[in-house]
Amino acid sequence: MPDEPTPSAHPGRPSTEGADTPRAPGAPDAADPAPVAAGAPGRGHARVRGGRGRLSRRAVLLALAGGGGAAATVALARGTAHAGPRAAPGASGSRADGLLARLTLDEKVGLLHGAPDPASLGQAGYVPGVPRLGIPPLRLADGPAGIRVRGTATALPAPVMLAAAFDPGLARAYGRVLGREGRALGQDVLLAPMVNLIRTPYAGRNFETFSEDPLLSADLVAELVRGVQAEGLVATVKHFALNNQERDRDSVDVRADDQTAHETELRGFEAAVAAGAGAVMAAYNKVGGVHAAESAALLTTVLRERWGFDGWVMSDWDAVHTTAGALTAGLDMEMPGGARYGAPLRDAVRAGRIPEAAVDRAVRRALAVRDRLGLLDQPPAARPARDAASGARLALRVATAGATLLRNEGAALPLTGPAARSIAVIGPTASVPFVSGGGSAHVVPDAAARPFDAIRARAGADATVAHAVGEDLFGRPLPPLVPAVDLDAVRVAAGATWSRTATLTTAEADEWTFLVHYSGTRPTVTLDGAELFPVRQGVAEFFAGGLLAAAPDGLAVRRVTLRLAAGDHTLAVTAPGGTDGQLFRLRAVSGADRAADVAEAVGHARVAAAVVLFAYEDATEGQDRTSLALPGNQRDLIEAVTAVNPRTTVVLNTSSAVTMEWLDRTAAVLQMYYPGQEGAAATTAVLFGDADPGGRLTQTFPAAEDRHPTAGDPRRYPGRDGIEEYSEGVHIGHRWYEKEGIAPLFPFGHGLSYASFAHEDLIAAPGEGGGVDVTFTVRNTGDRPGVDVPQIYLGASPDLAARGIDQPRSLLAGYRRLELAAGERRRVTVHLTARTLSSWSTAVGGFVLGTGRRALRVARSAADPGLRATVEVRSG
Repeated sequence: MPDEPTPSAHPGRPSTEGADTPRAPGAPDAADPAPVAAGAPGRGHARVRGGRGRLSRRAVLLALAGGGGAAATVALARGTAHAGPRAAPGASGSRADGLLARLTLDEKVGLLHGAPDPASLGQAGYVPGVPRLGIPPLRLADGPAGIRVRGTATALPAPVMLAAAFDPGLARAYGRVLGREGRALGQDVLLAPMVNLIRTPYAGRNFETFSEDPLLSADLVAELVRGVQAEGLVATVKHFALNNQERDRDSVDVRADDQTAHETELRGFEAAVAAGAGAVMAAYNKVGGVHAAESAALLTTVLRERWGFDGWVMSDWDAVHTTAGALTAGLDMEMPGGARYGAPLRDAVRAGRIPEAAVDRAVRRALAVRDRLGLLDQPPAARPARDAASGARLALRVATAGATLLRNEGAALPLTGPAARSIAVIGPTASVPFVSGGGSAHVVPDAAARPFDAIRARAGADATVAHAVGEDLFGRPLPPLVPAVDLDAVRVAAGATWSRTATLTTAEADEWTFLVHYSGTRPTVTLDGAELFPVRQGVAEFFAGGLLAAAPDGLAVRRVTLRLAAGDHTLAVTAPGGTDGQLFRLRAVSGADRAADVAEAVGHARVAAAVVLFAYEDATEGQDRTSLALPGNQRDLIEAVTAVNPRTTVVLNTSSAVTMEWLDRTAAVLQMYYPGQEGAAATTAVLFGDADPGGRLTQTFPAAEDRHPTAGDPRRYPGRDGIEEYSEGVHIGHRWYEKEGIAPLFPFGHGLSYASFAHEDLIAAPGEGGGVDVTFTVRNTGDRPGVDVPQIYLGASPDLAARGIDQPRSLLAGYRRLELAAGERRRVTVHLTARTLSSWSTAVGGFVLGTGRRALRVARSAADPGLRATVEVRSG
């Protein structure tokens, strides 16, 4: 399997001039420039400085077949070329029709819903085959950041960290690792990628997706789909559509006008369709009063008629509510069982309430995709061997490329001189590696090194590197109980039930966190008669985070924090042994324990030349965050440590944006997200300057809880009376900050390098396919190689404004990731497609070109004034 990104055909692919540049360890190869803009050309063409470029038939075909998240406009939605294995034209349909003619009704219905797997590999879903016709079963695995099965797999960095690299070519390489590993681990369908936009910083699954920006998300999802399906695994783009929160996700009714939907959330899905995605997963939420899995407007009008999607649509798990409504709307497959598409569907067809032709249509779609990707071949193709070493190399590349340096005062990083030889490493995720987020995205790797060990090894044998936990995540043994009972390692035999009641005495009022670690059915624990760990509603019971949900030895963990008065408290524990027996332990952390942990950390920080403090935020499917601040005692820890050692670098292992009341006290802040199994190596390489921090923010970090697009308006988030309104319109993410004139903590696109760069000599010229070519020079003015990510922001069209079409003040129109040696200069051209120059017109029912004089800037972030120019765009 290739370790390097696969080049993609891309109309208007950026051209460069200049010598080859050295590549930092773990960074993408600069010799393989990636596409930078998404979108097939829209209507009309552009005129720049008197030149003209026409939308030729060849340009249209190139755009439809191209990379970079090509997303066809309404007029060009059909006939899209697809990447990956594919039969000759008509062959898939012919084979599917041939099989369909031989299937019984029971067999057809059986192909349209999930069932228990008689030989489960621990994957998310299973669809039985039809052995007599040589139709094999399908196994469907979760996998935004790795293949989630019972065994171990390559744990890649979270997609939000992949996105931070601003590198569609790297996204394709990421997809190829997922594709090959999925096939090697016995899977046929990948339930990824997720392309829903980061609309609110509270959303629990922000780490599973890419960006708040429609263009960047579209580019990346398209290339990831191509990579996955090039290896013969079906990619399932999800969650269609407008699924941007976990809170009330199965009931909230989302309201967005057509312009908002098409210009923001739908663009990534459209790009995935243009890239040939084999499957789409319908979301839980309602859209305009109708469940997404039963919305003909989404599944038929938009997805199939407007975009020309020819794959199959499956439900999210248990998201189907009616049989006829879902099938008629365009939902082809119910997962994970057959509550609606099993016996009820068969009986409805036999009774004449649903035409068998509707069943045939759904079966044909699924069979055609399977045939296109070689999943109906006889004999079946041999599955590849798992290449764990190649997966690990790619994981390291992505984690390094996505490492985002947010702050670096006084050149605190990289660590050199005394700061590299005397280090206090503080924080729980320095010793318990934070690999992946929680829920269906969680992957257990073959191995994951501890960051503390990697830092100590890099510093060398003559360095002093000490560690303090700073905050205890998994608890200490309980204080002595009366009568005496040891609850720190209790083994319960199979079939037995273990029970004890004892008294816990507290000397003073204090805040306590109680934790239960268990290997079987969770023990029942009451304190003064109240259950400490009650059953949580919905999937929150099963998904509790990627870090906090499991102890270092693998036992499941639940925790609760409460304030206890001084005195005696009755503790009662009952633990079932189940069929296999179990091990459990009950632990706690008191306020006094927390103070002791902070004091230990301060002691190490005071005597060290530099501090590296690891901070965390643990997000998961099924739950939204309740605060943007770091959880637990971390604020107190950071403030105490920075008070005694101002040369403190905070390394963030967080899912999304966090507020930083402590920011000014730090020397540096390095955002490492959920970095996968190679996070320790990538973090260490960046800290010591062995690699340049190559990431840029794909989401804006707000300055405070009340200063972001969904703050202060419950109609926007989490919804009022069950209805959520996307009333910000097209002004999502960084566009909102500019419109409202609100300064963020860190803007979209922000990220620092250890080098310095200058942007010069900006010009514009006619581009292929009716777009605009933006050409400029990038010069490394530093004394070391580094990564620069110049971004092109485009202003509004005065002509569209005159027609009453709302537009962002500026939008991301293109970008380019560059690696330059010290002193190197490179001439770069970035193509802005006509689609990017267009806006959705409700009156027309499609995209129209934004003509007139438009502002343009090449900048380092959405908030950077940058290098400016104007472009005259004309139609006809």
